[in-house]
Amino acid sequence: MGKRIAIVGAGAAGCFCALNLKRLHPECHVSVYESGTKALAKVAITGGGRCNLTNSWENVKSLGQVYPRGEKLLKKLFKQFSPEDTRKWWEKEGVRLISQPDGCIFPQSQDAMQIVNTLLTGMRLANVELHLSHRVKSISHPSADSSYTLTFSDESKKNIEADVVIVTTGGSPKIAGFTPYTDLGIEVTPPVPSLFTFCIDTPGLKDLQGIVVEHTTTILTGTKYKAEGPLLITHWGMSGPAILKLSSQGARWLAEHDYKGEVMVNWLPDLSQDEVRATLEQHKATDNGKMVANTPPDGLTKRHWTYMLSRIGIAENKRWSDVGKKELNKMTEMLSADCHAITGKGQYKEEFVTCGGISLGELDSNTLECKKHPNLYFAGEITDVDGVTGGFNLQAAWTMGMVIARAVRNK
Repeated sequence: MGKRIAIVGAGAAGCFCALNLKRLHPECHVSVYESGTKALAKVAITGGGRCNLTNSWENVKSLGQVYPRGEKLLKKLFKQFSPEDTRKWWEKEGVRLISQPDGCIFPQSQDAMQIVNTLLTGMRLANVELHLSHRVKSISHPSADSSYTLTFSDESKKNIEADVVIVTTGGSPKIAGFTPYTDLGIEVTPPVPSLFTFCIDTPGLKDLQGIVVEHTTTILTGTKYKAEGPLLITHWGMSGPAILKLSSQGARWLAEHDYKGEVMVNWLPDLSQDEVRATLEQHKATDNGKMVANTPPDGLTKRHWTYMLSRIGIAENKRWSDVGKKELNKMTEMLSADCHAITGKGQYKEEFVTCGGISLGELDSNTLECKKHPNLYFAGEITDVDGVTGGFNLQAAWTMGMVIARAVRNK
């Protein structure tokens, strides 16, 4: 009889691991236990239902840029199963892929259910057992050479024994969600939210809701945290990739400061401050008879530009010929370093990601096996690994799932 392998959590990492493990090691008995009523529920809604399953990495300068936590570990794991390997794997399964200019890779069908169904069909054909509505309450491990016992919150469900346990339950918003693992003496980095929008109460800003500026740079004032990308103005403040990435970079700092702080936006990041001023001076020289509000800088709408002018006291009907040096300085500052107070954290409902989880020092960096408990593995967002938007969290899930599948097979 083959090894009994229990995978806790039917998300991206768990299902990918289950399918590949069963293919690599057909004689083992693989069972997946999911607390919810559906497998891969989060995958089904990721990317707005289109499933941004990885990234081309063309716009990524370093792993730290997209993985605020877990950079060193993933650099090592990607040598075993890289983003390129991921793309080849999905294409071999018959999923055609398409890459966007921003690097995000989607199935050509633009349907996340193609990804879900590919995994579930593969699991079924490989004879992976899937048990829904099975929330694991505890995992006991009396000794290093003994099997594991999994008990469930629903006492009507029988305990199960497993030779190998792979935990892929995703992030938990509260430390209590890690109780089965802290009870085993495993260190957990306290979780805090990551990937969220900013509540901002700057007068008049919310009247611009719906406006998108395609290229911005955002900074948490007084910190090293910085992000770039499109920025969306909403009825509660600011959202879009530039804000979501910044929230991920500064997740723990923001939590420690009760989600209060200041975001500085550079609306023209391709230009230095001197170049911004030179552009404005050019407007003054060539458009001196025109109203300032009618000549917004490239990338900004007239409505947005008029609002920015009002914030520095420049009337909508003012002409360039009447603009003085002090006003040019104020416009330059507004375009290059526009500051807004953050008053709280909004929600990003499509994707729930946490900063924190199983401390990486607890895991073998080559196999993701727990150092304290042989044959216990962790993958995905339950670990202290998380990425920004753009397919990076799913890429981490695919890589970690495959690494464990191969490690268990080899062992």
